Amino acid sequence: MQSFVFLPPPRATVSISGISERFPVHRIYCVGRNFAEHAREMGAEAPKGTPVFFMKPADAVIQSHDIPYPTQTGDLHHEVELVVALGPDIPERITAENALQAVFAYGVGLDLTRRDLQAAAKEKRLPWDTAKGFDASAPLSALVLKDGVALSAHTCLSLQVNGVERQRAELGDMIFPVQDILVELSGLFRLTAGDLIFMGTPAGVAALHKGDTFTAALDGVVSFSGSII
Repeated sequence: MQSFVFLPPPRATVSISGISERFPVHRIYCVGRNFAEHAREMGAEAPKGTPVFFMKPADAVIQSHDIPYPTQTGDLHHEVELVVALGPDIPERITAENALQAVFAYGVGLDLTRRDLQAAAKEKRLPWDTAKGFDASAPLSALVLKDGVALSAHTCLSLQVNGVERQRAELGDMIFPVQDILVELSGLFRLTAGDLIFMGTPAGVAALHKGDTFTAALDGVVSFSGSII
């Protein structure tokens, strides 16, 4: 039995709709610029040929109605995203044909972003980890088991803030679908049960302020609501 010089911090976990067992989070991968309109609104070109990836710490995930406004920013932005959760049935070699075998569940989440820190880092051509990987930067719904989900190109992803819709797009608008993302990621990392993949956000990203309320939804599948405190 292993012993430690101090107690390790608790592992991040996520609830699963309909069952008591929880999903243990291993890593959080994120896809950048996966909707062409969002890439353009950010002053960038949509990626061609290869997706853009970055990561968040596993414990950035949060399932709480109250989302804390982060320190060191005056420009916190929302980015609503489809979230793919990987299970134990990951093929030894992932291809476009077998990639969905790796999927355990789906959810909807927010990739919260310190936009001012990101812009400053981009201007200096520096990494922007502090803009994306801060505490509670990955609010997430309960996961819904894959077998109970029928996603299609017409499934809508949406976000309302203070009752007003800010983001909406169909999953078919993604430049790289789930299968392609899993193939690309598996060539860069050893994908493992417990991995979460935030699949990129559509156009309409904007600022959140203390006191704002929001509802993120994957239509017909799952939604969650919260407030910025």
